Amino acid sequence: MSSVPDGPVVRVAQGELRGRHRRGVQLFAGIPYAAPPTGDRRFRAPEPPEPWDGVRDARRFGPAAPQLPGEGLTNRVPIPWDEDCLTLNVVTPSCGPSERDGRLRPVYVWIHGGAYKHGQGSTPWYDGTSFATRGDVVVVTINYRLGALGFCALDSHLGDDFATCGINGTLDQVAAVRWVSENVAAFGGDPDRITIGGESAGAFSVSNLLAMPSTRGLFRRAIAQSGGLHHTFDPAEGEVIAGQFLDRLGNPSAAELMAMPVEAILEAQERVAEDRGHAAGRSQEPFYPVWGHELLPADPRDLVADGHGCEVPLLTGTNEDELSLWGVTGADVDAARDLVARATDDPDAMLDVYRRRLGDERTGEVAPGWMACAVGSDKVFTIPAIRHAEYRHAHDADTWMYRFSWDSRAFDGLFGAAHALEIPFTFRTIDRPGVDVFLGPGEPPTALADAVHDAWIAFIRDGDPSTAALGDWPRYTTDDRLVMDLDEECGLLADPRPDERLAWEGIVR
Repeated sequence: MSSVPDGPVVRVAQGELRGRHRRGVQLFAGIPYAAPPTGDRRFRAPEPPEPWDGVRDARRFGPAAPQLPGEGLTNRVPIPWDEDCLTLNVVTPSCGPSERDGRLRPVYVWIHGGAYKHGQGSTPWYDGTSFATRGDVVVVTINYRLGALGFCALDSHLGDDFATCGINGTLDQVAAVRWVSENVAAFGGDPDRITIGGESAGAFSVSNLLAMPSTRGLFRRAIAQSGGLHHTFDPAEGEVIAGQFLDRLGNPSAAELMAMPVEAILEAQERVAEDRGHAAGRSQEPFYPVWGHELLPADPRDLVADGHGCEVPLLTGTNEDELSLWGVTGADVDAARDLVARATDDPDAMLDVYRRRLGDERTGEVAPGWMACAVGSDKVFTIPAIRHAEYRHAHDADTWMYRFSWDSRAFDGLFGAAHALEIPFTFRTIDRPGVDVFLGPGEPPTALADAVHDAWIAFIRDGDPSTAALGDWPRYTTDDRLVMDLDEECGLLADPRPDERLAWEGIVR
């Protein structure tokens, strides 16, 4: 590495990059890890990045993947996007070896969430500065293709030239991690100590990467926040969705599809989502990874049940009130019954299990919305995460589980421990603009943020989230089912809410 007045310079395989100093760390942004997926590369597997001459400016973030405006947790206004979106960002304490021990540093590669249809790696909540300064960790955040551009299985309609397009977004993630493995030493990172992590769709992605045979040995550890091995489609469903998508576009030829404006693709994918939601009577996202081919040969649940990815230590967990992110005031007990009725022939029996915990001690009545929130949170997030841990336990895999229970003070207490609320705690970004809206009034929860952040640092560095603040954090097994409760007072829980867990046996796998 050399240094110039306007920023540090590093050399990677494709050429030199100039970054910038920011808040005591070095930032290199907008780095291409694959060739632009444009023109003839649209709907194709990612190809290696092209080399460049001279020093490439890496001081500004690249555009997000194409997405509709107004979507996403932290992006309520349109964000700059472009099909040329396959870039990543690196935050490092310095590009040389660590001053602490003279060694290369552990690396954390973060995969953003957003239902596979929105989000970007440059969101301020994902700022890796504290990981770098407090934990001496190199942090990488990535963009990947979303929606139909990343997850529409067109091959059965348009031929083998489109064989990978049901999983191209996942292949982008693999390409990004491979680029990091090959180049992170230039930024002071250790390619043999890579941890991948993500939340929501990012956690689904982490789980899929664990299941993929081709990723073995690519990363050392994994963190999955609010996401398990579900949210994929089998080949038959992928073919149906692709047909609906092409129909919305007027059934174009392959050449016409490759040439049409990306805005038309975004509009068509939105119409497909609406169509499927109306047909199912509920919200239903249509573009998830499709398995059933060489890259992801089976349902990820079956692959992990067979032992894939079980050599990689995993930290996983969920939030207490995941679905409250989407509001609880408009949902009543009938909404909860509707959720359960899709899964069991005796919805009232399952609701009674939840009513015993949530009901008023005197009347037995449940506050409007919280029954649906509890049932939906378990069905979509908590139980799938437990299933992932159970599959791994069968192979003696190292797995740790948490439950984030800190109640936000926002929205008059109706936010609870909502989906994604844990992110600024894990990154220690509770002071970043906009986070206060989700935390609510009062003193910032600094002590909890420090404790959670330090546990994530410990896992990334040493493969064990135990810390002085949290104490010993044992592995999760089906014998004792120990879960670390992350709240104002943190502590271990043994098989929290077993009745609710058991109610889903044979229903959610």
